Amino acid sequence: MPSTAARPPKVQRWIDLIAALLRRHYPVSFDDLAKEVPAYLNPKQKQDARMRMFERDKDELRELGVPIESVPDEHGALNQYRLKSRNFYLPYLAVKESGTTTPPKPKKKATGMGYQSLPTLAIEPDELAMIGRAASRVQQMHHPVLAASVATAMRKLAFDMGAVEMGAREIILPPTDRPSVTVLEALDQAVRRRKRVEFEYWSIERNARGRRTVEPYGLVFKSGHWYLLARDPEASTAVRHFKVSRIKDPVVNSAKAQSADYEIPSDFDLWSHTATQHAWELGDGDAVQVTVRFDRTDRHAAVALTLGEAVADDADCRVFRVRRSAAFARWMLSFAGAARPVSPPEMVEEFRELARATAALYAEQAS
Repeated sequence: MPSTAARPPKVQRWIDLIAALLRRHYPVSFDDLAKEVPAYLNPKQKQDARMRMFERDKDELRELGVPIESVPDEHGALNQYRLKSRNFYLPYLAVKESGTTTPPKPKKKATGMGYQSLPTLAIEPDELAMIGRAASRVQQMHHPVLAASVATAMRKLAFDMGAVEMGAREIILPPTDRPSVTVLEALDQAVRRRKRVEFEYWSIERNARGRRTVEPYGLVFKSGHWYLLARDPEASTAVRHFKVSRIKDPVVNSAKAQSADYEIPSDFDLWSHTATQHAWELGDGDAVQVTVRFDRTDRHAAVALTLGEAVADDADCRVFRVRRSAAFARWMLSFAGAARPVSPPEMVEEFRELARATAALYAEQAS
């Protein structure tokens, strides 16, 4: 993640704090935690100011669902803190084999540290089938928000179970692709030191491989995938999203190892930049402006009219910046005719082809 020497981003403090708590199985004081959270050791701040920062971080993390406990010391003062891994991580999920009475053992050997000490939650086959049917029924409602939430939930199930069937159509969601740990470590090093990195990248939009040299701004985990946010100086000034699982052989610039190769703009905030991104906005290609007309009599389309950018003199149209046309076409198709692209012609034709192929698929299943 991008950082400055003066004040690291709040999300970086949160991650450092959570990591420091999860490393321990016993309550720990603020002074001990501060040794692993650089933001709490700023010599320009007084002890009281650093303690107030910690209290704010702790309260905000609790509001987000992170169960940080305050534990009394031997004198009864609540000045020690603990985060139990079993309360923080979700358990492993597995389907119970027919005829078994005990849950299957976890794939990872329990070591008592972090997520590797988690138990396995066994799900009965009929329970899993019910979950799949329910997810399929929700997607048939064509609600853009609910459909996306269901797809995310099923990906989480598939991550542990390998695949999940969704209703009678037997849609299989494969587990998410996992990037190489070596690649992630190299990219993390480049981000922290603000060094250019060169790598081989497969661009799915162009279906081509090539070498890229970029200036990394940060790493984010979104929708079950790791992305590198970086600027490609040879392409444009815009920040692009490179899927880490498609990156191979990264080489971090070793020249002037103690000096940064570039500066991250002061107005760039990694947290806010990624929080507002939709699936069709994630990609390494140039963004294309797509104009879509919505039928505001449809309640789902009326909600979608709040997205994108307004079009002058046409309240039923919105403009979207699209990097992944296939993902955007699928999103429009979910409105069942209440959303149609107006321009550019390439997007109009791609949407029509997708609609024809989908109609043909349903006709074949019906017959």
